[in-house]
Amino acid sequence: MRVLITGGAGSLGSNIIEHFSETFEAIHVVDNFATGKRDALPIVNGLTIHEGSVSDIDLMQKVMASCAPDLIIHSAAAYKDPNNWIEDLETNAKGAAVLAKTAADHGVSRIINFQTALCYGPPEIVPIPITHRLNPITSYGISKTAGESLLLNSGLNVVSLRLANVTGPRLAIGPIPTFYKKLKSGEGCTVSTTVRDFLDMSDFMSLLEMLITNQSATGVYNVSTGKGNTILDIFNEVAKHLGMPDAKPDAIVEPGPDDIASVVLDPTKTMKDIGWTAKVGFEETISKMLNWYDEFGVTDIYSHIQKRK
Repeated sequence: MRVLITGGAGSLGSNIIEHFSETFEAIHVVDNFATGKRDALPIVNGLTIHEGSVSDIDLMQKVMASCAPDLIIHSAAAYKDPNNWIEDLETNAKGAAVLAKTAADHGVSRIINFQTALCYGPPEIVPIPITHRLNPITSYGISKTAGESLLLNSGLNVVSLRLANVTGPRLAIGPIPTFYKKLKSGEGCTVSTTVRDFLDMSDFMSLLEMLITNQSATGVYNVSTGKGNTILDIFNEVAKHLGMPDAKPDAIVEPGPDDIASVVLDPTKTMKDIGWTAKVGFEETISKMLNWYDEFGVTDIYSHIQKRK
């Protein structure tokens, strides 16, 4: 099997390359390195890198022609600047349209799309069922939701995974790397009252194994443990890991206008249709992430949320 991974230098993409390096005959990556790092790409046999944006139709036509993928894993996303709606729309919405067009032109049989849980917006019920209405409120959420809709209506074989906070090597967004870096350097931390679900990378990879082996699943699926933890829980786990069990946040604040109080997904349909269940608990998930930071450190940290003034 030959695979094309968009956003292959990001946390999810690079972990997929590592995990499936012996599975695929050839792995092609498209990445503009806006957030992903070139040196994050694992050195594996059969890897080809195409630098550029998924929204560049000329590039994508050339890539499709050169690699003739059996499968596309669409992990590319713009999210690093919540004020840059143009960049988000270019990558997340137009990029999905270009991907669908070029995939259809070259007879690609399967696309696995990664979608943000922020597609639901402020939830009316938690855990959020897959049937919940879509109501994104941020540039990232709106543009990714537009991209998902384009792919689902393309007529291609598409499965779209609405993801919890997947944690694993090279994670560069969210509270875990933020608190780790700040506490280690002696900086104060502001903690929101929000609740999120955290999924270990190994559980995510086990789902991808199922979807790659059996391509009958299509449509949308929530990918989550189904259990939420507060951001204060994350702060406490990081502080304990760093030998600072008495550390306290400088402030605990309510979510801002572009944030959501609770995002916890209900994976019931995924468990029923695909037979997948998350197995790694919260404490182990966070501990594995922090152990990785101990060894490799934290570099960039991005956020799709506006900075608090």
